[in-house]
Amino acid sequence: MEPQSQNLKTAPFLTLGRFHISEDYGFLLPNPLRELPGHYSPWMEIANRLPQLIESHQLRAQVNEMPLLNCQFLTGYREWRLAHLVLSFITMGYVWQDGETQPKEILPRNLALPFVEVSKNLGLPPILVHSDLVLANWATRNPGGPLEIRNLDTIFSFPGGESLRGFILVTVLVEKAAVPGIKALVQAVNAILQPSPDSLLQALQRLRVSIQDITGALGQMHDYVNPDVFYSVIRIFLSGWKDNPALPVGLVYEGVSEEPLSYSGGSAAQSTILHAFDEFLGVRHSKESADFLHRMRDYMPPSHRAFVEEIRGAPSLRTHVLSSGNGQLLTAYNQCVESLAALRTYHLALVTKYLTTAASKAKARRTSHLPRPPQALEERGTGGSAVVSFLKSVRDKTLEALLHPSG
Repeated sequence: MEPQSQNLKTAPFLTLGRFHISEDYGFLLPNPLRELPGHYSPWMEIANRLPQLIESHQLRAQVNEMPLLNCQFLTGYREWRLAHLVLSFITMGYVWQDGETQPKEILPRNLALPFVEVSKNLGLPPILVHSDLVLANWATRNPGGPLEIRNLDTIFSFPGGESLRGFILVTVLVEKAAVPGIKALVQAVNAILQPSPDSLLQALQRLRVSIQDITGALGQMHDYVNPDVFYSVIRIFLSGWKDNPALPVGLVYEGVSEEPLSYSGGSAAQSTILHAFDEFLGVRHSKESADFLHRMRDYMPPSHRAFVEEIRGAPSLRTHVLSSGNGQLLTAYNQCVESLAALRTYHLALVTKYLTTAASKAKARRTSHLPRPPQALEERGTGGSAVVSFLKSVRDKTLEALLHPSG
């Protein structure tokens, strides 16, 4: 009997620390840095004035005069993440300064070379991703205060004022609301390995509450983000150069590649949360949706991507629940699936308000203080997906995961 108990003690139980996921902040980067070493002040000076430089159409001229800086003075993970955040914001502003009708098709070498080097170091693509815009782009006004909108600020910004601030920070709060769910997921995987039905039931109940809290956090978009400003002003700066008619062949990164490179823009599908929940609950999406979602994993920090893969490779929760014959577990599992489907229904309603309805209103406007909204991505998300049909599909496929007791 002795060797068996030894094996139990050394079983490879899942922990968040192995994947650089914070017990307090989840996938958010804890307390992101706001300053780079002095060598990088030319980047910081531009990044800190980005909205004004874009609105006055002076950003491209400023970037063209920027020195080519060496990345050798960046030390530590958080400095590299801040460098990626800075360079990605400058890049999006540079490409889209004059809107979709006059995008820059070449990123100058003084921006392209360091951006690609920083990206390679982090295992991220050289474009603005969710882990820049949201996960590493938040700060507390009062460090001892609560994580809520009035005590939060973004580090860098684009045109879009309070609506952009709201869009980013509400998404920060969505990521924070997911933390108990991520912990519950780890508890559940370990409860299947042990096995411990009581611990698994408790974990599933915690996961359901966390998913409902995510939906509640997402609802703050209505309070802080103006749909017309999001559609006409903000969205272009989150748009990429893959599946985008405004830059059909992609973007040339000068000094890196003579051929244009194509990358998707920022997308909620780059958040690790729902990928992990889907893999854990055994939700299976249609081939087209699954292909897009899997591609979005390449836009996550590698350790977060590895966490999703670890969940994918864990013993099947669905099989475990069905074979257990435990009615409480089956009910708790189904409640998680229903809550996840409800979250996706809610997200669909938000996207309809901020994209489809806003697009109709923009077309109907004769005069407005807002710029003419981008046409190229009219029915698409900034990640390049046909967004409404995609979200309907992932919601419907989530509901298909419901288990029915045999008997």
